[in-house]
Amino acid sequence: MRALRVVGLHEDGKSIVCEDPASRTRFLLPADERLRAAARGDITRLGQIEIELESQMRPREIQARIRAGESVEQVASGAGVTVQRVERFAYPVLLERSRTAELAQRAHPVREDGPDVQTLGEVVAHSFGQRGHDYSQATWDSWRGDDGKWVVVLSWKAGRSDNRAHWSFSPGAHGGTVQALDENAEVLLNPNAYRAPRTVRALDPGREAVIQPTLDSIPDEPVAKVIDAPIAEPDEDVEPPLPADEPEEVAEPAPRAKGKKNHPIVPSWEDVLLGVRSQRG
Repeated sequence: MRALRVVGLHEDGKSIVCEDPASRTRFLLPADERLRAAARGDITRLGQIEIELESQMRPREIQARIRAGESVEQVASGAGVTVQRVERFAYPVLLERSRTAELAQRAHPVREDGPDVQTLGEVVAHSFGQRGHDYSQATWDSWRGDDGKWVVVLSWKAGRSDNRAHWSFSPGAHGGTVQALDENAEVLLNPNAYRAPRTVRALDPGREAVIQPTLDSIPDEPVAKVIDAPIAEPDEDVEPPLPADEPEEVAEPAPRAKGKKNHPIVPSWEDVLLGVRSQRG
């Protein structure tokens, strides 16, 4: 092993110029992290760099995993490399996946009698409208499966649940075709099968509904109080009670006849015949 001497820093500022003292041959040495660690004598850092270099994926392998549906973070975590390194090779593949998802929305769903006239995006937007979901918040994505065919996925959130629907996309003339791969995808392709939830319980046929009173159904006007009338016995005559809103008339006693002043009251013929003693006033 021949020893080289350091001449100086290259004009690019990223490499070191070395020279063979015997042959005057010059060499260019990149000033990377390994060279800095070796110059410092940092053996531990040199070992970590070697492990990182061995675990690095080739660009083609990174792109294959991104095309298969993995995210940049998942590939970086699995390979033990930085996200920045994966992004350099994943960017063109991510554009390919986004473009394929856009093309799939213009494809026509396959029905029993052939491809639908409407596109996948139009049918799904109509289904979202019937269910009261916000279609603008849904996201589209795609990836290529192991069989080489593209799979398009729609993700949306309803309440607290995360939902997904998958279709198989076949590019072709007039936008291509899509076929449902799961139950959510089939339901979205048949918006007429959706029924809004009923808020009133169905009653049995021929049975009248019983309306339960609520606070809103109580009238503002006071309700007339019902007075129970006594039930008359067969041999007893009971007069009907007077209405509640009419006061009962009480007969006043007839005024008592008074005699003239300092004169006794003269009894009538009836009192005389009946033997009633006259009272003096």
